[in-house]
Amino acid sequence: MDSHDSRHHVLIIGCGFGGLEAARALADEDGIRITLVDRSNHHLFQPLLYQVATGGLSAPSIAAPIRHMLRRQRNATVLMAEVVGIDKAARRVSLADGQQLGYDTLVVASGATHSYFGRDADWAPHAPGLKTLDDAFKLRAKVLLAFEQAELLADAAAAAREPWLNFVVIGAGPTGVEMAGTMAEIARHTLKDEFRRIDPTRAQVLLLEGSDRVLQAFKPDLSARAAQQLTALGVQVRCGAKVVGIDAEGVDVEERGQRLRIPARTVVWAAGVAASPLGRCLDVPVDRAGRVIVEPGLSIPGHPEVYVVGDLAAAQSHERDGTTKPVPGVSPGAKQMGRLAAANIVARLHGKPPEAFRYVDYGALATIGRSAAVADLGKLQFSGLPAWLFWLFVHIYFLIGFRNRFVVMLDWASSYFSFQRHARVIAEQALPGAADQPIGVHSSTSVPSGQRT
Repeated sequence: MDSHDSRHHVLIIGCGFGGLEAARALADEDGIRITLVDRSNHHLFQPLLYQVATGGLSAPSIAAPIRHMLRRQRNATVLMAEVVGIDKAARRVSLADGQQLGYDTLVVASGATHSYFGRDADWAPHAPGLKTLDDAFKLRAKVLLAFEQAELLADAAAAAREPWLNFVVIGAGPTGVEMAGTMAEIARHTLKDEFRRIDPTRAQVLLLEGSDRVLQAFKPDLSARAAQQLTALGVQVRCGAKVVGIDAEGVDVEERGQRLRIPARTVVWAAGVAASPLGRCLDVPVDRAGRVIVEPGLSIPGHPEVYVVGDLAAAQSHERDGTTKPVPGVSPGAKQMGRLAAANIVARLHGKPPEAFRYVDYGALATIGRSAAVADLGKLQFSGLPAWLFWLFVHIYFLIGFRNRFVVMLDWASSYFSFQRHARVIAEQALPGAADQPIGVHSSTSVPSGQRT
């Protein structure tokens, strides 16, 4: 339907922070038409995804339909599809259903996925990560069902019940720290007094980190403060603990030269990420994580019409003094890359040279739990309640849409004063054996014929 449209066609793959920012930056370019392709129908505010996984927020609070977000951008078309191949020579991409889309300029912003360091087949089924809403829903069910199963086994031997009340988080980056702190709060505050046969406060949350400290990207003193706050929340922080095995019943760890077994039915993976496999379709150099090594202007070598932004790009920040430094894989970096890619697309159409990317670092934040967080704003570092309040303000500010900001603010205010998490709903399909039940039949109840209403 676009074959007769003479406008320059920009195809954007992925509607994360980088792809969305690129599309919005081109909104006023009348000579450009945009096709944005994503395999989901929503833009996700990933920094708060762990809140959905732990029942603190509902999905609509951190996600917004892409079509709604771009409804007033008349030069943008949204397609819900999965890109499986890229032909640079023909300037076409292939979709999973066999269709092909042509382009004049391509922006690849397909993000990152989980990395299990070569053990994906063995570990992934037992240690889910957190990248999508589907991941969050499954993890939320897994966490809550662990307490339910422990309640069912309350009369069994302690050895049978213990694995259900052990929660292991692997990787002490921001996601791992946030998950561990929040899971400890759930056990000690949210679920308190809700069970009769078990004591949820006796659940153990273990945070395993292979290096010598948590939050490696932060300064050592902030890492130490974060570890102290985690311990105060009830998290067992174990640094120098290298995971060597994961199965359905627990985790094997090498620690101080010894191999230990941690029985646990709930394991969360937050130890590593890898670039989207789509990056390898570009047939250009990639780094060890599969990220595409881009030119200073974010295009790929030999193809100025192809840009890579966000977590898929191994980009360098080109400083004013001539030095370069790696760009961290955070949302501000992705958004800045999206804006620069859009600016360079326009510059190229006008015969101007591309601008080199320079990352503006606004600092780093990580929340740990109630009134606990760390903030690194360059010359200013702080932690505790002030950092937590600053973290709240920043995340509410960057949420998409007024409704989301308002709802999240109300939910957080309610949670703060009540210790409750009201999104603790488990779908029936998540219950053990539910997939085997006929539709409309519930294993927990039986209503005699003639008494149904």
